[in-house]
Amino acid sequence: MMKVGVTGGIGSGKSTLCRLFGQRGVAVYCSDAEAKRLMTDDAALCAAVAARFGAEVYAGGTLDRPLLAERVFSDPQALADLNALVHPAVMRDFAAWADRQSGPYVILESAILFEAGLERQVDRTVAVLAPAPLRVERACRRDGSSEEQIRRRIAAQLDDDELARRADHVVVNILEADLEPAVAELDRIFRQEAMNL
Repeated sequence: MMKVGVTGGIGSGKSTLCRLFGQRGVAVYCSDAEAKRLMTDDAALCAAVAARFGAEVYAGGTLDRPLLAERVFSDPQALADLNALVHPAVMRDFAAWADRQSGPYVILESAILFEAGLERQVDRTVAVLAPAPLRVERACRRDGSSEEQIRRRIAAQLDDDELARRADHVVVNILEADLEPAVAELDRIFRQEAMNL
């Protein structure tokens, strides 16, 4: 089965793009959501995160996400350390999940596909790009975060030029109405390519 990685910075619209693929019957693995689940359910991962970032990130037996985010998004080394713990667990989970799916291809949605080296786990990559001011506006509205918090997260991710250079396909998301034809075309391409694998 072919695997397609979809990436893009915060507020770019990658989740919207993946939702449209899902409406076409394509199975989508959201690595961010699954990482959150694993950081709650995977005992070995929880122990490793607590050992690196302090037991207080699991105060009361649940992950204090705002505290962990505060520690990692202001410190590049801390972010790298967290990713080094979480990504192997996510990739094992994704591989097992993909084996259970049917259809010609599946999608791995990841904001940090290239930063984490996850592109080696997929056959094709798609980058969703959008202008930074629009990304900030979307993310603030969606998350209730401050503009400063969102800009810090954007700064911690690859810029659009680098994403475009590294991806096999690029989708520019300014108007959501433009995404449907882009998804239809990519779906056609991926179904054709999957038959030739």
